[in-house]
Order: sequence, then structure tokens, then C-alpha cells
Amino acid sequence: MRPKKTRWVKCVPGERCFKPLRKPLNKLKGVYLTLDEFEAVRLACLEELKQVDAAKLMKISRPTFSRILTSAQRKIADGLVNIKAIRIEGGCCKVVEE
Repeated sequence: MRPKKTRWVKCVPGERCFKPLRKPLNKLKGVYLTLDEFEAVRLACLEELKQVDAAKLMKISRPTFSRILTSAQRKIADGLVNIKAIRIEGGCCKVVEE
């Protein structure tokens, strides 16, 4: 398998975990979202960028961006539907300085 290319992210989340209100974290299963998946969701859904433009910002190809976004959306849906904690950590990313 090829090594992953470094992805560039602008926004690092302040909170690293989101969980249901009345369940303790140690009693929940978790879903892990990488920083590049978090950034892909931010660019595509919040900033409403086209995939080709978002991919350029992250310095990756458009098909790679699409795979990252699809993976992130699947994990978020799993966390919401199946009442799991959503943790944001890891990934081979570099933070873009403003």
C-alpha cells in the first residue's frame, strides 16, 4: 500500500469529542473522525466549496477528497443514528498557518 500523502487543514477543532448528553463517555462506543475528514466536511458542507476547489486547498486530488468526505459522512451518520461518541483525532495532516 502506498503511504498517504500529507493533507493540509486550516481548522483544528477545539473540542475533540462529541457525545450524547446523558451518557458517560466510558459507556459509549465511539466513532473516530480524522482531522482530514473533519476538514473535508467543513469545506464541503459548511463552506459549500465544490469538491475540486476543496481538494486544491487540502493539496489532494478530487477523487481522494471525495473518498475522505464519504468516509466522514458515513462515520458521522453512524455516530448520530447509533448513539455513539464522535471523536476527532489523528490523520496525516499539517495545519495551514494563516
